[in-house]
Amino acid sequence: MTLEFAPFIPWIAIALLAVLAVVLSVLGFLRGVRGTGIRLAASIAVLAALANPLLLQEERDPLTTVVPVIVDRSQSQQIAGRIDQTDQALEGIRERLGRFANIEPRIIEVTDPGDSDAPSTKLFEALAAATTDVPPARVGGAIFVTDGQVHDIPAENQPLPFDAPVHSLITGKADEFDRRIEILRAPRFGIVDEEQELTFRVFDDGEASNQPADVSVRMNGEDLGIVPAVPGAETSFAFRVPRGGNNVLEFSVAATPGEVTDVNNRAIHLIEGIRQNLRVLLVSGEPHAGERAWRNLLKSDASVDLVHFTILRPPEKQDGTPINELSLIAFPTRELFVEKINDFDLIIFDRYQHRGVLPILYYDYIAEYVRNGGALLIAAGPEHAGQDSIALTPLSSVLPATPTGDVHQAGFYPRLSDQGKRHPVTRGLDGSAVEPPQWGRWFRSVDVGRTDGETVMTGDGDRPLLVLNRANEGRVAMLLSDQGWLWARGFEGGGPHVSLYRRIAHWLMKEPELEEEALKARATGRTLEVTRQTIGDAPGPATITTPSGEAIALDLNEIQPGLYRGERRMTETGLFTITNGDFSSLVHVGAVDAPEFRGMISTTDMLAPISEKARGLTTRLDAGSDTVRIPDILPVRGEVRVADDRRMLIRLTDETVLKGVNTLPLFAGFAGLGILLLAVSAMWWREGR
Repeated sequence: MTLEFAPFIPWIAIALLAVLAVVLSVLGFLRGVRGTGIRLAASIAVLAALANPLLLQEERDPLTTVVPVIVDRSQSQQIAGRIDQTDQALEGIRERLGRFANIEPRIIEVTDPGDSDAPSTKLFEALAAATTDVPPARVGGAIFVTDGQVHDIPAENQPLPFDAPVHSLITGKADEFDRRIEILRAPRFGIVDEEQELTFRVFDDGEASNQPADVSVRMNGEDLGIVPAVPGAETSFAFRVPRGGNNVLEFSVAATPGEVTDVNNRAIHLIEGIRQNLRVLLVSGEPHAGERAWRNLLKSDASVDLVHFTILRPPEKQDGTPINELSLIAFPTRELFVEKINDFDLIIFDRYQHRGVLPILYYDYIAEYVRNGGALLIAAGPEHAGQDSIALTPLSSVLPATPTGDVHQAGFYPRLSDQGKRHPVTRGLDGSAVEPPQWGRWFRSVDVGRTDGETVMTGDGDRPLLVLNRANEGRVAMLLSDQGWLWARGFEGGGPHVSLYRRIAHWLMKEPELEEEALKARATGRTLEVTRQTIGDAPGPATITTPSGEAIALDLNEIQPGLYRGERRMTETGLFTITNGDFSSLVHVGAVDAPEFRGMISTTDMLAPISEKARGLTTRLDAGSDTVRIPDILPVRGEVRVADDRRMLIRLTDETVLKGVNTLPLFAGFAGLGILLLAVSAMWWREGR
């Protein structure tokens, strides 16, 4: 109860009346006037009535004590055993807190942020959000259920938002061990066939080992060998970029018996292969209109180093004209086809025929060059069907088609075959979607018999026109017509000769984008996109294996002939494996150096200083035999000064909420009237004597 005043007149007026009453009473006492005491009492009663004293009584209800329970549901908590421990701990905490009617638990489950590329465990951020709507005095404590890998722990000099105990219940086991691998330094770009260097490190979290770990290295799915690496020490690895475009370098260290997870036992690095210069040897068997189309295309690309020779006069043509008057440069056959043949990325024979310029043995060298990984393009004209055809030399062992000896002479539209509509070299060529194709006609092609590889373009009567084939490690393309220059000249509207020629060359150079059978995956944020390229039947769904080991089926929809695509937003981050049939691909969703994967073993070290500072308890839940041990809860009044090493202390709040106020005027109603009448009557009675 409290006493308050609500005066009827200003306090200054009451004060003046009080002074006047005191002065009169003092004079009365000095002069000995009888009844002065009663008059003073009556004056006091009147002044008290004017001050209007009120007796106030507040009605209050006690507020509950808020206890946030922050549950870690991050990826590191998905390890086998920790999920069950977390669920059991949460159920036990609910039951224990439920025994106290004046404690209000707030359960906050923290997962990886879905829009983050670098997931981390931010429990203190969740704790602050859970207590923003209550004053610090109402927070009785906080309980964390986590593996201890927390990435937003306050600094040592940073205070907590409340003065109450903070308890940490740690999942996992005390003697956990984990081995992981990280790529420390690596180039993002590399020149094809030039040596590059990468540095990685194997980490042993927990009980360290001094024994070297065997790290398997793969480039684009092919084994590069095994590298021994001492855990904790930096290890260098030298490699060569095998091709232009995207290259995937994969490092994996074998799982160690007893380690908590093998999710972080692999690491990948993407390196973009750059061809410093594409070295092309173009040999034209004779001057003709089509050779300029090839020459102009190759010379227009600044990244191409072109060596072009045109045979102006074969050896059998002897007319007495001196050699120095026929050509500027003699044809260096031995230098080109013996000594430096492996320096070329692509060899093009444009309407070339065997007429004694090249010794017969050199064709065998060229065939061997192809089988060892080289690229050969034959742009055939009528000479390819004659007796001097290079198809009648040892080069025939790598050619995908043999001429019949006939040359078809008639106008026709080059068309895409069924395979050509699906093959990345010819798929979607401008003008191919209509019938007849929206490009000009050609008028000559070389007839061939049975073909190997893929016939992607056909001529008149479905005659093979463009044939692509592999020969061991190398590739061969045969364009069975010399009429492509008509497109370059714009005849009947021309045609996509630049696009076609460039794609053929890039396919021969093994550009990944033009592989007819390929599985590719890329990540944009948390969205995983899978692309399957095939010239066969529909490949069916792809299988996504997540870092936690879950297998997810992903339907692939045909967006173009031979091109299938599907995408899915992933809830996890890390290294994903995508498989479809015999093909597999790796992709990393999220940042490679995300904090969530740097440490996977459970630990008490990170949260123990916070609990000690806040007079809380840090303890492990593991009690053996798949059971957990949850400390009891002890509510206390007043400030918590000492931590309890066996129980979780909760500071009960003294906060209340005002429900209402009862007001009792002391000089109002019959009580006040009676006091005033009593004072006046006493004064009248005294003066009447």
